[in-house]
Amino acid sequence: MKRLLIAALFGLCGFGVGSVAASDASTKLDQVLAAQPDHMKARYKYRHPKETLEFFGVKPGMKVADFLPGQEWYGGILLPYLGEKGIYVGADLNMESWRDYSRFADDPDKYIADQETWVGRFRERAEGWRSAGDAKVDAFRMDDVPARLEGQLDAVLAIRTLHLATRVDGHLQRALTGIFKALKPGGVFGVVQHRAPEEASDEWARGYNGYVKQSALIREIKAAGFILVATSEVNANPKDQPAEGDQVWRLPPSNRSGENDHIGESDRMTLKFRKPE
Repeated sequence: MKRLLIAALFGLCGFGVGSVAASDASTKLDQVLAAQPDHMKARYKYRHPKETLEFFGVKPGMKVADFLPGQEWYGGILLPYLGEKGIYVGADLNMESWRDYSRFADDPDKYIADQETWVGRFRERAEGWRSAGDAKVDAFRMDDVPARLEGQLDAVLAIRTLHLATRVDGHLQRALTGIFKALKPGGVFGVVQHRAPEEASDEWARGYNGYVKQSALIREIKAAGFILVATSEVNANPKDQPAEGDQVWRLPPSNRSGENDHIGESDRMTLKFRKPE
């Protein structure tokens, strides 16, 4: 009901990327966030969705891709926020990366077969997440950017997911190539990522433990042709001081014991890049 009320309030306003006033977008985002379930709201103090999306410049009516998306984070927010003139796009790793990762699966053949059908399955699932007035949905894989999306996206967001692409040499570069291809000139690549201490070993901080060094990630993304526009500490948490051997999943919400609840969620970098005009 709350989602339908949001659609009714804002669907009449003729939102478009160029015409949305900052105050209108902020008000709509407040409404969308207020309509989320309580277990999501409990994470706002760590994940700062309003400040994060505003930092990246995401507004209603945009075409935005979510790299390795989840139903609630950020699909449950972006679908109603982007609205009926927007497009919410699921973005997956390329198949070569999944074939590499299949060696860790109990049934590698089934694992690969499942990944090969991801684009269609995501579209179907995301359609089920939508309410009246929500964004349209689409999907693509990094090694197969369709013509309808090539150079069309206003933003690609990789929120707590890039460690899945940094684990094996070459995977991040392949993902960045697809992201660059899908973004329009001037489009934004927004990154939120668990942050490793700079003094940590490169091997520990390559992604298997969830953490990545900020300096290394910036270097790789800039090498792919992106321009670093700004950084933010909005998702920083100085209480998170991981030692070598620690994994990000020792922290909430993944931890089951509650032992590290006093720390909160991970320390995170927030980086805004732009594809050159």
